[in-house]
Amino acid sequence: MERLHIAFFGPVNSGKSTLVNAICGQEVSLVSSQPGTTTDPVRKTVELPGLGPCVLIDTAGLDDESLLGAERRRRTLAILDESDLVVLVGDMALTTDVPVVHYRRGESIESLLERLVKAAPRREEQWLTGDLVQAGDTVLLVMPQDSEAPKGRLILPQVQVIRELLDRGCIPICCTPDSLTKAVETVTPQLVITDSQVFGLVNRTIPAQWPLTSFSILLAAAKGDLKVFLKGARAIDSLKPGDRVLIAEACTHVPDTEDIGRVKIPALLRKRADVEVEVAAGNDFPEDLSPYSLIIHCGACVATRTLVQHRIKKALLAGVPMTNYGIALAKLTGILDRISLQTRPQSF
Repeated sequence: MERLHIAFFGPVNSGKSTLVNAICGQEVSLVSSQPGTTTDPVRKTVELPGLGPCVLIDTAGLDDESLLGAERRRRTLAILDESDLVVLVGDMALTTDVPVVHYRRGESIESLLERLVKAAPRREEQWLTGDLVQAGDTVLLVMPQDSEAPKGRLILPQVQVIRELLDRGCIPICCTPDSLTKAVETVTPQLVITDSQVFGLVNRTIPAQWPLTSFSILLAAAKGDLKVFLKGARAIDSLKPGDRVLIAEACTHVPDTEDIGRVKIPALLRKRADVEVEVAAGNDFPEDLSPYSLIIHCGACVATRTLVQHRIKKALLAGVPMTNYGIALAKLTGILDRISLQTRPQSF
């Protein structure tokens, strides 16, 4: 279940940080009479009555006139892309398509929370695996445990899918690429879900009639837009030498020598055309997308659906094709037409 992201906007010293602290019942943000105390967005995960799991985001004042005021304003406004709900503190207008709740000075926390519950967008939770499985199905999960995998842990999409399959009454069978051949001899699954980076190996190893998809493609359906991403992947055929491709990562991380977005995908792209590849991590998604011929977004395992949808909208308005890691890798390895896609999302 995604956490509802609630961002607090307003002028300098309008009481945003004090309000966030009061809601959380602890000092999340530093409070001071000194203007510009909050310089960067501050996030706090919290459970709120009637709203459930949330992320509260305290931001810098939008009227900051210090030397770094313009940059702080840019970073603050970038938070709108990941916000599901905005609390506007103080006397200031804000243009956004995100639902806005105006905080009344002196209003009780209980009253504010009641209004937030009424204003919060209602989303129907859907299974990542949609209509690809049903109760009793055996599902084979191929999960590389290479240098990119966190030691002693599984990455979030793997955990989410395993838990979902258990909740849906399926039988998940897990293996690594090294043990895939043995797994194929042992089970006959109704679906194979793999890490996208080993699409080629899995496709060569499993029988052609076995349905195949990836964790990243499941996320593409849940958080993105499959039609947009499929069209974007086909734009790979039109890339020419010198074209600029943007690799967009939702999080910020230290890249590894096996990094899928910074190493593997660029290498496959350059086999087709001598393109220029640029990387934008975290909130550094460019405002001007016109220089790019293609955007390839990560699986967005730690990003909200709201953020991915905002980025898709920006790409469409700019007329730039956009796809995601999993679908791009399926295209680059020549198996896109073989991939099983959700046709009818199922809610729970």
